[in-house]
Amino acid sequence: MLAAILSGFLFSLFLVVAGKYFRGKLAVLSAIIPLGLFIYFFSFIGRVSNGEVIRQSYEWVPSFGLNLHFTLDGLSLLFSLLITGIGFLVFAYTASYLKGHSYLDRFYGYLGIFMGAMLGLVLSDNLLSMFLFWELTSISSFFLIGFNNTSEASRKSAVLALAITGTGGFLLLAGALLLGSVAGTYSISEMLSLSGAIAQSEYYLWIVLLLFGAAFTKSAQFPFHFWLPGAMKAPTPVSTYLHSATMVKAGIYLLLRFTPVLGNTELWNTTLIIVGGITMFYAAVHTLFRTDLKGVLAYSTISVLGLLVFLIGLGTQYALTAAAVYIIVHALYKATLFLVTGIIDHETGTRDITVLSGLRKVMWPVAIIGFLAAISSAGMPPTVGFVGKDLVYEATLQMEEWSVILTIIAIATNILVLYAGFVVGIKPFTGKLPEDYSKVHMPPMLMWVPPAILAVLGLIVGVFPSIIDGPLIKPVVDAVGGAGSEVHLKLWHGFNLVLLLSAITLAVGITLYFVLKPSAKREEAIAKFEVVSPKNLVTEFGRNFRKLSEVWTGLFQNGFLRNYVSTIILFLILLVGYSLFTTDRGFPLDLTSFSRVTYYEMVIMGVMFLSVLFVVGAKSRLTAVVAMGIVGYAICLLFVIYSAPDLAMTQFSIDTLTVILFVLVLSSLPKYLSITDYKMRIKDGILSSLFGILITLISLEVLAEPVNKEISEFYADNAYVLAHGKNVVNVILVDFRGTDTLIEISVLTVAALGVFSLLKLRLRKDERNIND
Repeated sequence: MLAAILSGFLFSLFLVVAGKYFRGKLAVLSAIIPLGLFIYFFSFIGRVSNGEVIRQSYEWVPSFGLNLHFTLDGLSLLFSLLITGIGFLVFAYTASYLKGHSYLDRFYGYLGIFMGAMLGLVLSDNLLSMFLFWELTSISSFFLIGFNNTSEASRKSAVLALAITGTGGFLLLAGALLLGSVAGTYSISEMLSLSGAIAQSEYYLWIVLLLFGAAFTKSAQFPFHFWLPGAMKAPTPVSTYLHSATMVKAGIYLLLRFTPVLGNTELWNTTLIIVGGITMFYAAVHTLFRTDLKGVLAYSTISVLGLLVFLIGLGTQYALTAAAVYIIVHALYKATLFLVTGIIDHETGTRDITVLSGLRKVMWPVAIIGFLAAISSAGMPPTVGFVGKDLVYEATLQMEEWSVILTIIAIATNILVLYAGFVVGIKPFTGKLPEDYSKVHMPPMLMWVPPAILAVLGLIVGVFPSIIDGPLIKPVVDAVGGAGSEVHLKLWHGFNLVLLLSAITLAVGITLYFVLKPSAKREEAIAKFEVVSPKNLVTEFGRNFRKLSEVWTGLFQNGFLRNYVSTIILFLILLVGYSLFTTDRGFPLDLTSFSRVTYYEMVIMGVMFLSVLFVVGAKSRLTAVVAMGIVGYAICLLFVIYSAPDLAMTQFSIDTLTVILFVLVLSSLPKYLSITDYKMRIKDGILSSLFGILITLISLEVLAEPVNKEISEFYADNAYVLAHGKNVVNVILVDFRGTDTLIEISVLTVAALGVFSLLKLRLRKDERNIND
């Protein structure tokens, strides 16, 4: 399984060096990768349908609990087949749709990364590795949505999608870490036996809310749905692959995967029913006001995603079965409608449904494909959509006292989804053909064969639903907590209440389609409410946050180093000072200890004090450097008094070298300038004095603590034995802490390069204003 996941990434790396060969006729060969992967995963159907769970493990960072554990069960197999099967058709379709595009190889590279990331996500049994692949899907989708990077709208849509889904990724990481700490493992399969203990944990609420945040942002649930319509700025193959069959269903996968771990609680089920119910109806209503084909598809996609969340929230066997079937239903008809929309846009140059009509006369095979997808989305027999819609009604009718309300919401949503499917799949092909489109012709075979395959599959599975119930649907239901359940899908269940509800749905939906025509005026009317839309509220929040950031940056990041240092020191004084004086130990200074200060110490301290005064008040850089050197030498004398000649020699060497280097550097600098006034000097003096007092108090408190000589004794005993050095300080710096010293040398080297660059900098006269 690891090789299957890495194949997409390796293909993308291969395109870096051989991409030019995939911009022309060889582009279609890229479809071999997902086709091979589809055949590979298809070969596991027999084993998985018999109840077998295939596992593979590879150690990665075991100390952090981060390992590459992969599990292939019913749920991951279903998603793997969708990812690779629809991926194969999209790869082939793209070869014709973007034929001649100068960056076609780059597009395939992004698709390869996305496919590998999605496979890694659905196959991961380790929660941390799942998070890594989750983020890779967001990053790769960012590049795919913004593929037309010369378009400002595409760039903004890509950034918005990354911002929303990236926030969800952060929530997933927090939830994963919290869940892992509670369960004591990051293995999802091991968490299954700990579901009771996790539900009783005090952190259960936070774990569920964090995972909900990740799932809702990824699967475009209200109020995080608005990034998905904007993502329609991407090329049609992206919309087909990411936003109908794979990426947006990652959140659905997450909810299904953790249903047996975190589900079956009031918090879990009620939240999903409410959020899913609001999303599916709200988005379905929006399809009435859209005139762009991809806009209609976007909102109908959000509606179906809400329906899936709604079904997961119901949590019964019928509901989980309906969710599993509807994942297939939606993938088949929605991918078909997106590909048909791409054909229409490619051949006519527009997606405006108000001007499209009569295209059946010039591309009748595409019209048939669109019709089959539309009736499947409507849930008309004998398509697989009819089977899925009946299962939804059966699930809602079983919910006892809430069954009426839940069923009404489901019926209203399906009516509007029917309308959206007919608008996209039937409306462009009916009516009179406009003169402008009389010369439109059939697209190349590579463009209409992939949607034809999907449309025919929707019809075949509808007529013979038993071909998916045992091999695909039952293993999914078993994996999400319905082990041992019986799944039997049938096209005909006889005359019953469910059939009556289906007939009502079809009758009202078809009537609505004929009565309510797409209208630009209706779209303009709803635009007036955009000010209170979630998208506008989030955008306004981002705009205000940016203004606040600019004010904050102007205040604290204004380009003056002295302000940065002052801010840091003031923060340390307040934070450390508060901590120091609020402890139970009281004031740390022992005044009686001053009686032991010797005459020599007082003289040395006096010299240091006078040197510091010279540094502060010096008008010359050279004077300040010399005074600083005297401070260093005074410290050397203190080391000698306290019988530390090794420290004294080290300090002496460093101070001497520092003074020499400062003199050499400062000799090349411009004339000394005074750019402060007395107010600034008073402020700096007070701040410096407070910081000095704070450091003194901290030092005295440290000295008052009991001394633990274990470490110092180790160094003293082993400096010569292990490192063959008699100077303990030098041995510590060079041997015991050699890596730390190397890093410090690297930092100094970088600083030296910076100083050298400044010395070589030559500014024009108009650039030398010190206030700039």
